[in-house]
Amino acid sequence: MIKKLVLVFIAFIAIHSYGQEGTASPYSFYGIGSLKFKGTVENRSMGGLSIYTDSIHMNLRNPASYTGDNVATYPFNGESRPVKFTLGGTYSSTNLESDSSSDNASATTFDYLAISVPVGKFGFGLGLLPYTSVGYKLESINSDDEIENRFRGEGGLNKVFFGLGYQIAKGLSIGADLHYNFGNIQNSTIEYQYDDGFPVQYQARENNRSDLSGINLNFGISYKTLINDKLELVSGVTFTPESSLTSKNQRSFSTVSIGSNTGEEFEINTIDVDLESMGLSETDLILPSKLSFGAGIGKPMSWFIGAEYATIKTSNFSNVLYNSSTTTYEDGSTFSLGGFYIPQYNSFSSYFKRTVYRAGLHFENTGLNINNESIKEFGISFGLGLPVGNPSLLSNANLGFEIGKRGTKNSNLIQENFINFQLSLSLNDRWFQKRKYD
Repeated sequence: MIKKLVLVFIAFIAIHSYGQEGTASPYSFYGIGSLKFKGTVENRSMGGLSIYTDSIHMNLRNPASYTGDNVATYPFNGESRPVKFTLGGTYSSTNLESDSSSDNASATTFDYLAISVPVGKFGFGLGLLPYTSVGYKLESINSDDEIENRFRGEGGLNKVFFGLGYQIAKGLSIGADLHYNFGNIQNSTIEYQYDDGFPVQYQARENNRSDLSGINLNFGISYKTLINDKLELVSGVTFTPESSLTSKNQRSFSTVSIGSNTGEEFEINTIDVDLESMGLSETDLILPSKLSFGAGIGKPMSWFIGAEYATIKTSNFSNVLYNSSTTTYEDGSTFSLGGFYIPQYNSFSSYFKRTVYRAGLHFENTGLNINNESIKEFGISFGLGLPVGNPSLLSNANLGFEIGKRGTKNSNLIQENFINFQLSLSLNDRWFQKRKYD
C-alpha cells in the first residue's frame, strides 16, 4: 500500500509540475527569486515552526533532527530510530491586485525529497529541494494606456544537501548540513517603441541569463528536557553563515516581432554582449546569514505549542549585474507561532483520534524594499497528519492549507492574496531489525 501511495504521489507532482513555473509572484523579479523552501508540510502547517523534532518526522531546517531519542512511547521495544523518508509538493493559487487591475495565477510544484538514516548516536540526512523560484510575466502601462515595458523571467536556485547529526547527551543534539546550490535565472525586457500611437514593427529585447553555483553550510542545535512527569520543554537554534554564489552571466539583444493578437515574440536576430570586457561575465552574489531560535512546551505524542523568531541579513545581499534605483534590501525577519494536537496516538477504535491536527501563523518581513515600501507577508495555516500503512511505524500523509497575503498596493505595487494546498508523505521503515528467532 505504501509503495503504491508513493508512486501515485510522485506521478501526480510530476504531471502537474511539468512545464510550469515554480512561482507566479511578480516579486520573484528581484534578487534570485522568491524563497521557495520554507520547511516540510508539517513545519508550514504550524506557521513555519521548525523547532519541534522527533524520531518519526524529518525536519529539513534543523540538521540536529537527524539524531536524538525515540519518543517516550515509541512502539519499537527500545530499538533504534526508524529510517525516515519524505517528499512533498504544493499547489498555489494567487490573486494579484493593483490599484487599477487584478489577475489570477496558479502553480503546482515539487518541494522536497529527502531521507534520514540513523546510525547509533549519529544520523545522516540527504535530499534535494528547490530553494528559490523565478516566474513572472509583467507589463507596465504608460500615461496613454499603452504597453511601456514587458518583463518575463523563469528559473530558480536548487539545493542538494548532505547532513550529519550527533546526540551529545540525552535530549541534546547538534548537526550540520552541507548544501550545494545550483540553477539558472533567465529574464528578458522589451521597451516598446511607438510611431503615431502604433507599435513599430520591430522591437528590441534585452535577454539575460545567469548560471548559479556555490556551497553553503547550515548548523543546528536541538534541546529537549522534561519539566515534570508530563510536560516537555523543546528548543532549537539554527545558523546559516554568509556565503556566496558564483554567477556566470550572458547578455544579448534581440530584434523581435510581436504578434498583434497573441503577443507571441518572434526573434529576428540576436547580438551577444561582451560582458567579459565589462568585468561582468562572472560575478559573485552574496547570500546573507540567517539565525533562528525558538522554544515551546508540550506533552510528548499528545500536544505542543511553540514560537520561533528568525532574522536574516538581507541588507548584505548584492548582485552587481542587476541594479535598480527603486529597489533596496533591508534585514528581514520572520515570527512563527504554532503547534499540534493528537487526541490519542495509539487508539485502536478511532482513526481520527490518531490523526495529527496542526495550526499556526507567521509574520514575515521579506527584506525587499521597493519604492520605499517594505514587502511583508502574513499567513495562517492548518494541517492534518493522516496515519497510513502499518500503525506501528507511525507513517503519515500530511495535508496542509495556508492562506495569506504578500506585498502592498501602495506606491503602484502589487498585493498577492494566496492560497496554498500542500501534500507530503512522511514514511518510516525498519531496515535493521534483530531477529527474535533464528
